Order: sequence, then C-alpha cells, then structure tokens
Amino acid sequence: MGRKFIKKKKVDQLEIVPLDENPPLPSQRPSDDVVPKKEKWINKQRVLVFAARGISHRDRHLMRDIKTLMPHHRPESKMERSKTLAVVNEMCEMKHCNKAMLFEGRRKRDLYMWVSNTVGATGPSAKFLIENIHTMAELKLTGNCLRGSRPLLSFDAKFDELPHLKLLKELFVQTFSVPNHHPKSQPFIDHVYTFTYLDNRIWFRNFQILSEDGGLSEVGPRYVMNPVKIFDGSFTGKAIWENPDYVSPSKQRQMLKKAAKDRYVNRVEQKVQQEATRPIKAYEGLDNEELFDDEDPLKTAKLLALKAKKQLEQKKTPKAALTKKIKDKQMEAVKQVIEQRKARVKRVKKV
Repeated sequence: MGRKFIKKKKVDQLEIVPLDENPPLPSQRPSDDVVPKKEKWINKQRVLVFAARGISHRDRHLMRDIKTLMPHHRPESKMERSKTLAVVNEMCEMKHCNKAMLFEGRRKRDLYMWVSNTVGATGPSAKFLIENIHTMAELKLTGNCLRGSRPLLSFDAKFDELPHLKLLKELFVQTFSVPNHHPKSQPFIDHVYTFTYLDNRIWFRNFQILSEDGGLSEVGPRYVMNPVKIFDGSFTGKAIWENPDYVSPSKQRQMLKKAAKDRYVNRVEQKVQQEATRPIKAYEGLDNEELFDDEDPLKTAKLLALKAKKQLEQKKTPKAALTKKIKDKQMEAVKQVIEQRKARVKRVKKV
C-alpha cells in the first residue's frame, strides 16, 4: 500500500515591527481630562517585628498592638534564646527588611526592646527598657482610628537639643512612619504618635485627631522607653552612648529587699534595747515621798522641815565658797604684782 502525503498549509508569519520608544503625543488634549499622576511606592521601608522566647502575656499583647499600628511590618516566629543577636541581620535580609524591632524578655518580668537599622548591618541600634506598659485592650480608651492609616510623628523640643536624642529621633522616624502609597496602608492621616522626653525617659502615646483645631483622644497603647545603650552597628559594635542614670530592674529589686531587711533588723534592735533599758522599779526618788508613809503626821512634818533646812544650806554654801575662792585669787594676784615691783627696784639699784 502506498503512503498518502498530506501537504501542510503554510502559516503566514507575522512581521516584527520595532516598537517606538517615544510614541508621539496627541496633538490636542481636552481640558476635561485629568492629568495622570505618577503614583509609585518609593519608600520601601519594611520593619521586622518579632520577639525572643521568654516574654510575658502583657509584653506579647503590646507587640501585637504595635503590629496593628504598623502596616509596613513583617511578622516572624519567636527567636530561640540560644541564638545570638547577630542572627537578626540575616533574618532581616531573608525577609527583605531594612529595620528590626526585637522584644526581649528577662525573668518573665522585664522587657527590653531593640530598634535597629539592619541595612548592611551598619546600624545604629538602640536598646530600651520598657516600663509602665498599658495595652489597647487593657485601657478601654475612647479614641479610635482606621487600621493601616498613616500617623503623624510629634517629638519633644529636647529631641533637637541633645545629640543622642537627635539620633533616636531619626531612627524612630524611619521605623514608625508608614511609607506613602504602601499597599497595606490607608490614604488617611487620622492619628498622631507623641514622643516626650521627661525624667530621662521617652514617653510614647498614640492619639486620635478629632478636629483640626487640636482636639485629641487617646487610642493606646502607652509605654515608657528607658534608653540603655546606643551601638554603632546593628545589634553589634561598640557602644557610642550609655545612660549614666540607668539602674537595672534586678538591682532595684535587690535594693528594695535590702531596705526591707534593714527595717527588720532595726525593729529587732529596738526591742532588745527596750528590754535592756526597762526600769526595775516603777519610780524612784520622788519629792516628799515621806508623806505617803503610814507614820505620825508630826514626825513627817519635822522630817520635811529638816529637809528644807538642808536644801537651804546646800544652796548657800556654794555661793560662800565661790566668794572665798575669788578673794583668794585676788590676793594671790596682788602678791605677784608686789613681788614683781620689788624685783625691778633691786635691778635698778644694782645698775
């Protein structure tokens, strides 16, 4: 049997026309058309917000509140304690983050927060002790704001005076500010973050903007940052600033225990001293105690008269003795003057 040869149809090939890089603009544009704006997400700030193992439930709720306020954050699971802080730079590089916020707990009591610039591990990074934590669920405040809206950042005047506060201000601006045209953000500004420097600490508050004339209502959370150290690298490097007034919380608790112990020791010492100095008799040496004896009233009257005479004599004798001593001293002084004059006269005769 012979094979049947089927002729294939030739497909017309499309001509490749070179694309003009600069297409010509239309000769006329109606005035009603809106000019297209070039809206692009330029600021690519991403913050890695996570915690190390060992934080308490309140610290975890605070971290959750901060995540809700920052739509440009990236989550991460808890970091093991066995890892060093230098691993955070690699974690940020894998998550494409250029800022990091790490919460580190100690003894289920104390919370430390690290804020760092992790671009190339160049830093700087700052360590804070978080105090007076109040979460949004705990406070039940009246303020409210849109989820993912962009905030205003308000800083105290001290942030433009002290050099270490200038550095922290720039770090907070790059970390807490939501980038413009972020995909997860809302195009509204309805709340403000306030950073106030008082008592060598930074006080953080979040307020809702009620009106344009300055009406505010607190949203939460609220906490106080006590700066400990500032490093020149990201979680590494040498300390370029250290807080001289910082006292660790464990040291404070140790001082309180020592003060309580001293109070107990003082109380015991007072009891011992009271027992040692307690008088044996109820009273001793009262005036005219003979009146209380069960004797004849005439005898008691005579005894009182004798006592009165003795007291008068005791009062008189010291004055007489003093006058006698004064007279004796005066006589001795006169004798000395006479002897000196006689000695001078003898010297003159010899000459």
